[in-house]
Amino acid sequence: MNRTRAFLVVSLISLLPVVSAAQPKEGEWELTLTGSGTNSNDFDAGGFGATGSIGYFLTEDFELLLRQSFIYANSDEEPGQYAASTRVAADYHFDLGRFRPFIGANLGIAYGNEIDETGFAAPELGAKFYVKEQTFLFALAEYQFFFDDASDADEAFDDGVFVYSIGIGFSW
Repeated sequence: MNRTRAFLVVSLISLLPVVSAAQPKEGEWELTLTGSGTNSNDFDAGGFGATGSIGYFLTEDFELLLRQSFIYANSDEEPGQYAASTRVAADYHFDLGRFRPFIGANLGIAYGNEIDETGFAAPELGAKFYVKEQTFLFALAEYQFFFDDASDADEAFDDGVFVYSIGIGFSW
C-alpha cells in the first residue's frame, strides 16, 4: 500500500510542471527572435539573417502577429545582396500545458535589392515550449507561395517554398 501511495505522489509531482506552466492571457504581448549566419571557409563571403515578431493575444488561444525578416549576403561575385519580408499572421494555439502547438496563416510582401517586390501567403504551423513562466523556445514552419496579384495566387501555390525557424520568445 505504501508503494502505491508513493508512486501516486511521485506521479502527481512529475505532472506539476505541465499543469503549472504559464499560459498567455488575453491582452498579453509576445516578442520572438531568430537568427542565422554563414560564411565561406576563407571568410571572404557570407551572410546573416534575422527575424523578429511582435504578437498580441486577442484570447488565450488566438494571436495576431507582425513579423519582419531580413537576410544579407556578401561575396566577390554578388556584393551587398539583401532581401526582406514583412508579414501579418494569425495563429491559433492549443493548450497542452508547457507545450503549445499552433496553426495559422500569414500574408506579406517580399522585397530586396535583387528581387522584384512581390506578395506572398503562407499556411504555417509550429510549437512553443515554455521553459519559464514568460520565456519559451519555438519552432515554426511555413509554406510560402508568391504572387503579383490575387489571380496569380492559385497557380503559385504549387511553386511555393518551405521556410523553417527556431528561436526564443518572451511574453508580458
